[in-house]
Amino acid sequence: MRISRRIAFCYLPAFALAGLWCATVGAQDPVVVAPIVLDTAVPIIVKAVRPKTTNGLAKFEGFVMHANIVEITVRSKENELSIRSFSLSQAASEKMQKIVDKGGYQFGDKVTVLYDPDNQKAVKIKGKASRPL
Repeated sequence: MRISRRIAFCYLPAFALAGLWCATVGAQDPVVVAPIVLDTAVPIIVKAVRPKTTNGLAKFEGFVMHANIVEITVRSKENELSIRSFSLSQAASEKMQKIVDKGGYQFGDKVTVLYDPDNQKAVKIKGKASRPL
């Protein structure tokens, strides 16, 4: 019994101080807040990217990177990182064969490719081929 009294007297001041310093804990009333509604706006289109068209054909202007009788690869004049490859239509392939026989398009030749936007086939290629090497 003596030991329990000693323990009680040792801890009694600690319990008393804890009771004075700690406030009573009560349940907090929920705060009613209106729901946050985010306004989802439609993105603003500054400039719609549309291919330039001539008689239903889209136009791509640039510089030749590679050309043969089957396809032509062109780097854009406006954006150096834009590179497009076009397969040639039958009529364009026959015309390209005549150009290749004379020396063909060389790297850096300026051309304008008129192509069908649906199947990405080059219908006509405008531009002067450089002299053969």
